[in-house]
Order: sequence, then C-alpha cells, then structure tokens
Amino acid sequence: MKISTKGRYGLRAVIDIAIHGTSEPVPLGDIAVRQDISMSYLEQLVAKLKKAGIVTSVRGAKGGYSLAAPTDRISVGDVLRALEGDLAPVNCAEVMENGTPCKESEQCLTKVVWKRISDSINHTVDNLMLSELLADAEADKNSGC
Repeated sequence: MKISTKGRYGLRAVIDIAIHGTSEPVPLGDIAVRQDISMSYLEQLVAKLKKAGIVTSVRGAKGGYSLAAPTDRISVGDVLRALEGDLAPVNCAEVMENGTPCKESEQCLTKVVWKRISDSINHTVDNLMLSELLADAEADKNSGC
C-alpha cells in the first residue's frame, strides 16, 4: 500500500495545526509556508479534513484552523481515511470496492494474506494518536536529533 501526497501532506498539515494551534487558529498560509505545500492543494486537503470533523475553521482576521478534538482522540487512521479513503492494500479481502463479493473469494488462496495486511495496517494507524507523534517529536527535539 502506498500513501499518496494527499495522505502525507494532510497528515503534516494536521500535525502543524496541533503544534501551532494550541492558543489560536492557524492560518492556511502559515501552514503552507512551514510545510512547503501549495496553498491551493492545502485548501483541498483541509476541506476534506473539515468535512471529516478533524479540523474546524474560524473566519476573520484572526481566523484559521484548529483541531476539532484533543490530539489523544485523533488517530493517524482518522486523518489518512479522511484523505485517502479505504486503506486496504488491494481491492479484495472478500468484498470489492463497490460492495459486491469478490468472484474469486471461494477459491482464493491469498485472501488471508491481504486480510492480515489490511488488519495490521488498520490496527497500527488506528492506535497511533497525534499526541504520540507530538511526544515523539518533542523527545527527538530535546535529545538533539
């Protein structure tokens, strides 16, 4: 499975908001500069994140974006799914994207592989909270890395 720029840049934007938005909303322009993401692309990503309930927006001169929940309640999986959709490594694991059962499911010998990979990916991203990423970044900063 390969995460696209939507997932990678979107996660960077959310982490930026978590770091810089503790006291007031973070303007998109600031995120764009710090993360080297084009403003138009960032607008698209943040719109998806807002629709998913991960960020909220404030209009006006002091406007910008804030997290919609504490960092210990937002998982990496929440962010990636908002931007990427399903995180399954293949369109299989018994049910295809359109919701119909896979025609090969009965005799497929590899479906257990795809299911285990999918379960492992989902478990990892669903149990990795933004608060952990922030704590790891702070520990790295304090250790001189």
